[in-house]
Amino acid sequence: MKHLRRSRLLGLLAAAAFAVAPDRPANATDEIQVYNAGIAAPGQFTIQQHLNYVPLGVKDPPFPGGLISNNSINGTPEFAYGVTDWWEVGLYLPFAIKDQQFLSDSFKLRTLFVSPNAEQRNFFYGVNFEFSNTTPKFSQARFGLEIRPIIGVRNADWEFIVNPIVDVSFGKYGEADFTPAARLARKLGPDLFVGLEYYADFGEIGNFAKLPDQQHTLFAVTDFKLGVFDVNFGVGYGLTPASDRWVVKTIWGYAFPVPGGNSAASEAAAHAGPVNPMSHASAHNTDATPWLVR
Repeated sequence: MKHLRRSRLLGLLAAAAFAVAPDRPANATDEIQVYNAGIAAPGQFTIQQHLNYVPLGVKDPPFPGGLISNNSINGTPEFAYGVTDWWEVGLYLPFAIKDQQFLSDSFKLRTLFVSPNAEQRNFFYGVNFEFSNTTPKFSQARFGLEIRPIIGVRNADWEFIVNPIVDVSFGKYGEADFTPAARLARKLGPDLFVGLEYYADFGEIGNFAKLPDQQHTLFAVTDFKLGVFDVNFGVGYGLTPASDRWVVKTIWGYAFPVPGGNSAASEAAAHAGPVNPMSHASAHNTDATPWLVR
C-alpha cells in the first residue's frame, strides 16, 4: 500500500512539474535557415516559401497542448523589401499542418541590418530582430523576440557563417533561450553549393538543459537554381533524444525586378562574390531571372 501511494505521489509530482514547465517552442520550425547578411536591393521585393516536413520526430508535446512535431508540416511565406543597401524589412505568416488540420501561428515582423554589399565581402556581419505574435499550439508565450547576429567569412570556394541566436519569450513562462545556427558550404558551380548546416536549442541562458534535453540537428544541404527560382534543400538528422530524428526542409525564393533597375549592372554585381546562392534574400537582382550567387 505504501509503495502504491508513493508511486501515485511521484506520478502527481511529475505531472505537476510538466504542467508548470517553462515555455518551450515546438521542435519543428517554420523557418530553418542560416542568415548570411544578404538582403534585397533598395526598392526590391522578394518572396520565399519555407516548407519543412518531419517524417520522424518527437512524439510528445513540448508543453501541455503544444504541437507535436512528428509527421507535421511547418512553413511560412516570407515577404521582404529592401529599404537601403544595409536595411531590409520582412513579414512572415507561419503555419503548420498536423493530422489534416491547418494551424496558423499568427505573424512575425522582422528588421534586418547588415554590412553594405555583404555579398562582395570576405568578412560580413549583421543583426536581425524579429518580433512574433504566437498562438497557443506553438508557444505558451503570446509574444516573442528573436535577436540573430550574423558573422561570416568566405573566399572563392568556401563560406562559414554563424548565427548566435537568442530567443526571448515574454509573460508568465517567458525566458531567454540560446538557439545558435551555423553553416559551412562549398561552391561547386555558379549556382550550385553543397554544405552542412547546424541548428541547436541549448535551453534557457544561464540554466542550459541537460544534453539529452537539448535539440541538436545537423543538415546536409544544397543550393541551386530551378528556372527563375532559387532553391535550398536539406535533410536533417537529430543528434539528441529531444531532437526530431529526421527533418526535410525546402526554401523556394524569387526576387522581383527593381523598377528602373539596370539588369546588366545587377548581374555583374551579383557575380562579384561567391556566396551562398540561397541567401536570405536575392539582393542586387533587378533582372526578371534572379541570380542568387551572393
